[in-house]
Amino acid sequence: MISAALFDFGGVLTSSPFERFAAYEASAGLPVGLIRRINSTNPDDNAWAHFERNLVDRAGFCAEFEAEAAALGHEVDGEAVLACLDGEIRPEMVRAVEQCGPRLKTALLTNNFAAGDGDDERHHQVEEIHELFDLVVESSKVGYRKPDRRFYEIACRGLGVDPAECVFLDDLGINLKPARAMGMTTIKVADPVVALAELEAAVGFPLR
Repeated sequence: MISAALFDFGGVLTSSPFERFAAYEASAGLPVGLIRRINSTNPDDNAWAHFERNLVDRAGFCAEFEAEAAALGHEVDGEAVLACLDGEIRPEMVRAVEQCGPRLKTALLTNNFAAGDGDDERHHQVEEIHELFDLVVESSKVGYRKPDRRFYEIACRGLGVDPAECVFLDDLGINLKPARAMGMTTIKVADPVVALAELEAAVGFPLR
């Protein structure tokens, strides 16, 4: 019986950053898939991992990421890469969170970066979404990141649930694999319409 719904942020509650990565690569004359290739190389100890665990600041990430790209023979703008992460909010997914709230425990499980000092509209949008959840688990604050099993364990302890009671939505299979191994019901989000149908089937009530 599902008693908790867990959601990723980027690529689930927002549009996927991969499309914007591809657009940047095309505009900069870079090979297709270069950014994802850099991110998946040495994934536990690269620039992306350091930034998401709050081991480096924004400038440190840019320096490390640009060095990793240079090692592959390419010049990349770290700030331009980070700008690709601000995907469009998916209202239908946010509504699903709102509809889950009265019936289920909810958590946001996000690999993210420490918030800056800005006070812009995007920051407020993210904060408003965070407030919808009973629990927010952020890699930049807990020191672990998906797909580390400990990240999911923090979420379960925080909600007071067993993994088997959870349904978890993420856009990356690598992040779903350990959750599924722990006993969670998992949904890979590619098409939000399909994902919402699968979530409705898992929780047993309508979301659209």
